[in-house]
Amino acid sequence: MVRVVGDNIEPNIYPLKEALSIAEEQGLDLVEISPSAVPPVCKIIDYQKFLYEQKKKQKEIKAKSAKVVVKEIRLGPNTDDHDFNFKLKHARNFLKDGAKVKVDVFFRGRSIVYKDKGEIILLRFATELEDIGKVERLPKLEGKRMIMIIAPKSK
Repeated sequence: MVRVVGDNIEPNIYPLKEALSIAEEQGLDLVEISPSAVPPVCKIIDYQKFLYEQKKKQKEIKAKSAKVVVKEIRLGPNTDDHDFNFKLKHARNFLKDGAKVKVDVFFRGRSIVYKDKGEIILLRFATELEDIGKVERLPKLEGKRMIMIIAPKSK
């Protein structure tokens, strides 16, 4: 026994064979919608059309979901104040647009001995952007780079 629902059918409980024959008469498919219900609920629909519409809905949901953009800003361990402020202004604009900002200090040659300078610059960068961004990942040394990620604060 199954409960049958559909566009041209009054909702009622039928034996499975009868429900299948009703669907066949209309040239449609009998699709189980709620197997856990007592009795199980089946709907008479065009199954291919149903799949197509589900796929279309999934595409719409995917299109509406926010895509995360990561902008990268590179500094050096000896970055000057003017350059620092210039890059800070760009980072501010990126965060206002809703993008994440990946700030990295790149150590060339022997400048790797100034790891502490790199960390100080990154932390200064983070404190300057505190009003519109939050640190997602603290400064971490990876090879010859020290990387920090700042995400925009939710509105």
